Amino acid sequence: MPIQITMTEGLVSHEAAKKMHQEVGQAFLDNHQISDNRFMLPNVIGEVVFIDKGLTFAGLQVSTLAIVELKVPSFTFGTQAQKDKFVKDVTDIVLTYTDGKLPKESIWVSAVYAVDGLWGIAGKAYKNEQLGESIQLAS
Repeated sequence: MPIQITMTEGLVSHEAAKKMHQEVGQAFLDNHQISDNRFMLPNVIGEVVFIDKGLTFAGLQVSTLAIVELKVPSFTFGTQAQKDKFVKDVTDIVLTYTDGKLPKESIWVSAVYAVDGLWGIAGKAYKNEQLGESIQLAS
C-alpha cells in the first residue's frame, strides 16, 4: 500500500525520514494484524517528499507541516477504532521524529481509497475480494 509522507524540508534528516517511513508502514501492518504477511509486506511501498521551506502552507500562510497519506483498498480501516488508532500512532511517530520542530496541529494523516477492481500489483488488477483472499492465503 503506497505511503507518501510529504513534509517541509529541514524537519528531519533523510536518514530519520527513512526510519519514520518504515515505522509508519509497520503501524499500518500492525493496525491490521498482518505484520508478517508474505503478500502484504512487499506491497507496503512509498516515499518521503521534502518541500522547500516557504512552499508549504496551512491556514493560507507559509507554515511547516507533515502530511501522511496512504492509498489503500476500500475495505482497509474497517472500523473507526482502527482509524483512530492509526491516526494517533502515525501522529506520534511524526512528532517523535520531528523532535519538537513541528506541533501536533501541523500533522495531517489521511487515506485515499482505490476503486474496487483497480488495485494493481505486478500487472494484475485485483478486486477487493481477491486482495482479501491473497492476504488470507499468505498468513
